Order: sequence, then structure tokens, then C-alpha cells
Amino acid sequence: MAYIIAEPCIDVKDGSCVEVCPVDCIHTTDTDNMFYINPDECIDCAACEPVCPVTAIFEASQLPKEWAKFIDMNKEWFVKKA
Repeated sequence: MAYIIAEPCIDVKDGSCVEVCPVDCIHTTDTDNMFYINPDECIDCAACEPVCPVTAIFEASQLPKEWAKFIDMNKEWFVKKA
């Protein structure tokens, strides 16, 4: 898996990450409280990570253990939307 958006994004939804993503793999809806990265579309470019104002984006292997559930949350969001 590529990059993961974790807990700090909840209720922030700044959108800076969406603006810099070259493959448009970061998504949300008006009813969601955070953004999600599509693991099948992410190209591991890391463009989103430095622009996140709340440090919510991590490479999957660098994700803090307390936020491990966000790996499945990101995957599941796209399964539900398909």
C-alpha cells in the first residue's frame, strides 16, 4: 500500500493534498469527515505528505501503530464507493 491518511485529518479536510496529487487518488464526499487515498491509484510520489497542515499523511510502513486501523479504513472506503 502507498500512503495513508490518518486520524489528524478527521474534521479538518483542508484539501491541500488533493491539489498537489498528480493522479487524483485522494477522495472524499461531503458527508465524510476526512479524505482517503486510493491504494490502487497512488503512485507513491509523496507530493501530498509535506503539504498536509496537520501531518495526517504517512507512507504505510511509517504509519504510527496507534493509527494502524486507518490502513483498512482507507481500503474499505474505496470498496464501499465502488
